[in-house]
Order: sequence, then structure tokens, then C-alpha cells
Amino acid sequence: MEIDYSGIKVIGFDADDTLWVNETYFRDAEHEFARLLSGYETENKIDQELFKMEMNNLDIYGYGIKGFMLSMIESAIDLSNGRIDNATLGKILNLGKSMITHPVELLDGVEEVLHELSEKYRLIVLTKGDLLDQERKLEKSGLTGYFHHVEVLSDKKEVNYKNLLEHLEIPVEEFLMIGNSLKSDVLPIINIGAHAIHVPFHTTWAHELVKDEDDNGGYHTIDSLKEVLELL
Repeated sequence: MEIDYSGIKVIGFDADDTLWVNETYFRDAEHEFARLLSGYETENKIDQELFKMEMNNLDIYGYGIKGFMLSMIESAIDLSNGRIDNATLGKILNLGKSMITHPVELLDGVEEVLHELSEKYRLIVLTKGDLLDQERKLEKSGLTGYFHHVEVLSDKKEVNYKNLLEHLEIPVEEFLMIGNSLKSDVLPIINIGAHAIHVPFHTTWAHELVKDEDDNGGYHTIDSLKEVLELL
């Protein structure tokens, strides 16, 4: 597929599972959560009910670990019919705390790519989630110096991108977004007339999956962030 990137001046990067590992820790926590509640339901049922709870709470808590923690606690109470003990609730809270304090694990080639691109383009971070947690991870990553701007969005829909690019005075035709989620990082960007590159992560949250009929293409998919350097 031939896509002209010659007019690109600003590149936006998603953070979680694009710059560093994130979703893996959620899957590990879900598995441990199911183990803690194994006396009440099967792992499959627990996973399903937790996901439903997350979706029900998304408009209230938003994205991120803290909302995930609260959904785990609420699910534990529901699945146990209120019989969950304080010790188990404490373990669930500690699951969330361990996720928040987990060391940042950069994905392969991230710093090399940012170093090279920062010499030619203005780089920004566009992510969603909990502001404090994302700021903490960025600081721990050691990547702060590569970015001119960091924005933590409540969501990544077309209107969110439009408003932000307008606020930052970035013409859509000069903007390229790079991320692991078709739903959040790629399709909304393509739909507003900007460019996007998809870098899939091996694990994807069910909420970020898209139907084939919603994907009209118009972007590159690469296996590693390092391949960005071959496209630009």
C-alpha cells in the first residue's frame, strides 16, 4: 500500500502497549482475581462478569488501573453475594497497587525509534487512562525528553482528536498517529483525515477490538515499531 507521509510534521504515540507493556499486567491480574474467587465461580464466568462490570463502570471511572481495581472489588461482592471476606478484598486491592507500582518495561526498539524521529518531527504522547498513573509511567520510562507535549485523554474518539489537534494548531494532514489499538489509535484518526500506523500488541483488551466491517483500511500495519523508520 502506497501512503504518502512526506507532509507529516507531528507524530503522536499511544503509550500503553505501544511504548511500554501494559495489557499483560491486566491479564495477569485477572487470572489472579479469578483464582481468589475460585470458590464462587469458574474462571470463565468470573472473567465475563468482571468485563461486564468494567463496561458498566467505564463512564463513571474512565480508563486505567484505579477503575479496574474498583470494578474487581464490586465484581467480587456481586459474585460472592456479599460473602467476600475482608482479607480477600485486601488482596484484590494489593493486586491493583502492584500494577501501579510495577516497573515500566519498554517495548523493543522504542528509544531507538524516538531518538531518530525526534530529530525530524515534533513528537507528542496521546494516551488515555488515569492522569497520575500515566504521568508516573512516562517519568519512569525515561522517555519524557523526546516529547514536546503529553496529553492524557478521557477517550480517543474522533471528536477528542479533532479538538486536541485544533487546540495544538496541528493540521490533520500533517499529523500521524502510531498505536496498537485499531479502535482508539487508528480508525478515528483515519476518519478525520490524518494518518495512522498500526503496531499490534500480542494481547488486546476485548473493549478495543473492532469488527471487520468497521475497518476501511487506509493505514499501514507493522510488526515492530522499528519498521516505522522504513516508512518515514
